Amino acid sequence: MLELKNISKQYAGQPLLENISFKVKENETVCLLGASGSGKSTLLKLIAGLEHPDAGSLLFNRVDLAHTPPHLRDFGLVFQDYGLFPHLDIFANVAFGLRMKNKPLPEIKQSVTELLAQVNLTGFENRKVTDLSGGEQQRVALARALAPNPRLLMFDEPLGALDKNLKADLLNELRAILRKTKTPTLYVTHDQEEAFALADRILLLHEGKIIRAGTPEEIWQNPLSSFAAKFFGVGNVIVGRVRAEGKRLKAETDFGTFDLKCGSKHAKAELVNLLMKQTSVAGAEIKLKVEDLLFMKDQFQVKSRGAVFLVKEKPKLGQTIQLRVKVECLHENPEEES
Repeated sequence: MLELKNISKQYAGQPLLENISFKVKENETVCLLGASGSGKSTLLKLIAGLEHPDAGSLLFNRVDLAHTPPHLRDFGLVFQDYGLFPHLDIFANVAFGLRMKNKPLPEIKQSVTELLAQVNLTGFENRKVTDLSGGEQQRVALARALAPNPRLLMFDEPLGALDKNLKADLLNELRAILRKTKTPTLYVTHDQEEAFALADRILLLHEGKIIRAGTPEEIWQNPLSSFAAKFFGVGNVIVGRVRAEGKRLKAETDFGTFDLKCGSKHAKAELVNLLMKQTSVAGAEIKLKVEDLLFMKDQFQVKSRGAVFLVKEKPKLGQTIQLRVKVECLHENPEEES
């Protein structure tokens, strides 16, 4: 099991990572998700041993890896640029890690044959790397990473260079392979669709900090912060001003006045961030003037007062429509948002 405890890293006096702590359990796939510059690739390099943290500890099966060089950590790495050896054929690429471990040739042949079958590349043993498509090269890279039976498998934006259709196919294959091999996996990506498709747990990084952690379902249902809500596109983040109505608190917004039921204490006239989710069941009813309209396959995207909604029937520009929404309190005030 991989465990990080209070990992921090600076560059040129600026923090890249701050007090990062998490675990990757056996048979678990954890996705490090975040925009460019959030610190996710730096974190992967620290785990791989390619860089060293300024503070904190990194353990595997409770053994500190501080003095363990990269080649002795027994971790598999898969990169966006594949990292294959162009002068070697496919067999030799996949067999590379096994030969480094001095495995006997019959065992190497059997392992390579099985792995190429697993990634749907049977018969490609003698092909050149340069003769393969991007998707095929990524399959070879995956087979090579799996060949030495690593203790941990790590991916750094592995599908970033592939087109949408090919990416979808490889995601399905990768999910099946990871479930079959049961290898603990750390998957770095900026693409939330990849994270939702693969992850048992997601860690959302923002400016070097983990700001939300949980299963895909937990994060989607309760993003907690306005940044997470906007990043995942869970709903519309709006600002409300608190007012009291008897013993009940309400929030006045551009979309109407809503009950404030978050369990937190709020002062009168305080500004609060709210998450407004569209719903087809019980919820508050709001009226919107259609300011912009976009066709999206089987539905239409409506924009109004800076918010976005989806409707089945096509409205007219300038038309007033009614929708039902659910409004939740987020855990920070507008002036505190990073």
